[in-house]
Amino acid sequence: MEPVLSDGWHRSQPCCRLVLPGNVSMERVTLRIPKQQIEEVEEMVDTGQFPNRSEAIRSAVREMLNDHDEAEPRRSNSDRNWAKV
Repeated sequence: MEPVLSDGWHRSQPCCRLVLPGNVSMERVTLRIPKQQIEEVEEMVDTGQFPNRSEAIRSAVREMLNDHDEAEPRRSNSDRNWAKV
């Protein structure tokens, strides 16, 4: 069994993949975004809108994918196999 981290996550590989309770896996993605944008994300974290930058970015990605699905309804949200984490 994989070691459980203090926040309830399981580390499955030393640096690139986390597994949430319920076997929802998360991959690490490195990206470059303009400083002003990350400062605005950090402001949202500081004001309590999101618990951390990762969750803010995951939320933005989910919203983008949902908007894309509405524009091109090839797949419904129920077909998605990820959890809203």
